[in-house]
Amino acid sequence: MVVNTLKTAALLAVLGALFMGIGAALGGTGGLAIGLVIGVAFAGGSYWFSDTLAIKAARARPVTREQAPELYDLVEDLTRRAGIPMPRLYISPERQPNAFATGRSEHHAAVCCTQGILQVLEPDELRGVLAHELSHVRNHDILISSVAAAVALAIMFVARIAMFGAIFGGGRSENGNIFGLLAMMILAPIAAMFVQMALSRSREYQADASGAHLLHDGEPLARALEKIEAYAKKVPMNVNPAEATAYIINPLTGRRVSYAGLFSTHPPTAERVARLRDRPW
Repeated sequence: MVVNTLKTAALLAVLGALFMGIGAALGGTGGLAIGLVIGVAFAGGSYWFSDTLAIKAARARPVTREQAPELYDLVEDLTRRAGIPMPRLYISPERQPNAFATGRSEHHAAVCCTQGILQVLEPDELRGVLAHELSHVRNHDILISSVAAAVALAIMFVARIAMFGAIFGGGRSENGNIFGLLAMMILAPIAAMFVQMALSRSREYQADASGAHLLHDGEPLARALEKIEAYAKKVPMNVNPAEATAYIINPLTGRRVSYAGLFSTHPPTAERVARLRDRPW
């Protein structure tokens, strides 16, 4: 937990520094101050509202036990086993089978399943997926992934600010640092990619292992991962690449879109399945 707290603080610091840098490049000392204010606002929003932003992006609706009794019972049983509070449950209308967890702590967590995953998976496979997602909650790494997504979105946002500043500013900043602006326009999206790539793989492997240990069986999750990836290649989902890492399988697997390959930060599904089947849990 301490490591993830330090990672979160570092990401928020990067976010604030990024806005200060773009503000200084476009407006000198005054721009630096404005960038600081915006950076603090974005950093605070990323921390407090990461779960709300993720849920809204998925167009998900909250569900109660009466509305989704089987899903609710599965999650309630798993949270009891894991020793964590019951998260809020959401269902997204997306047809692609997928799921994610979000929130800044286990006391402010949410688990979202798509309509597709509820229709496609067998009960034990869905249980494996939910064990994986609740392991993200128990391992205290849902905040770091949410903040990383927010940082990536902000980096791409300020890169566009730099582009428009260079265009409408006649190719000049107060300091004439046009080369710095151009470098930011080109390198900022790449920086966003590396921010997420540095966090995603180990987080998914660990959640796979924790979920399998919770069930004392890796086979249900292994089958679920194979099935979800197969559907993801055929059923599209409209997800911002910066938010794709939150899902259990990359929802952009079947899409050809700019930068989609750069944001494919999930571990190879075949390797995840092999690890789940390689040992008794």
